[in-house]
Amino acid sequence: MKPTPRLTACLAATGFGLLCSAALAHGGADAGLHHRMAADAFVAGLTHPCTGGDHLAAMLAVGFWSADRMRRPWLAPLAFAALLLAGAAYTLLQARTMPAVEPMIAASLLVLGLLVATRAALPGAAAAAVAGGFALFHGAAHGTELAGPGAWSALGGMLLATLLLHLAGMALGRWARHGAAWAAPLAGAAVAAFGTALLLPMALS
Repeated sequence: MKPTPRLTACLAATGFGLLCSAALAHGGADAGLHHRMAADAFVAGLTHPCTGGDHLAAMLAVGFWSADRMRRPWLAPLAFAALLLAGAAYTLLQARTMPAVEPMIAASLLVLGLLVATRAALPGAAAAAVAGGFALFHGAAHGTELAGPGAWSALGGMLLATLLLHLAGMALGRWARHGAAWAAPLAGAAVAAFGTALLLPMALS
């Protein structure tokens, strides 16, 4: 039986959820007794996007929007993953982060949420630039949080998690594109509202 887009979406999202759960369990108190530091750092990076709602929402939104509206749906997710890694590497190599990281992460959720909700179609290069530009700031935040022993292994795990989240988002976007058009406004509005909730305290402080 050929899998439907809806089934594919559910399997992708469920599979990533199980992966996060297994990795979080692996990272418990006993993990250091049985695994090398590099392996533990890799798992820490793999689980890291699962523990931050802002990063999780952005990565899913990029995949969703790309699959729902882009002619070349792989461009924006690949740009996001590449620039995420670049931002994290900059933070680690320079031992400092970029300015305005938190406001830009919040702004990314607002913008990406609106793009998903309105089902806006951009040329591939423009979509990649938007996703990649925001990814630099997400990467800088990750680099700060994962700095320390095994940082590069942690970034490897984070990159894998990012790609898996993009794939899960793309599966959901494909489902929306093929028969569940209501899902885009609903999901996009939720992501945009999340971004607004993060931005408001910064603007008022």
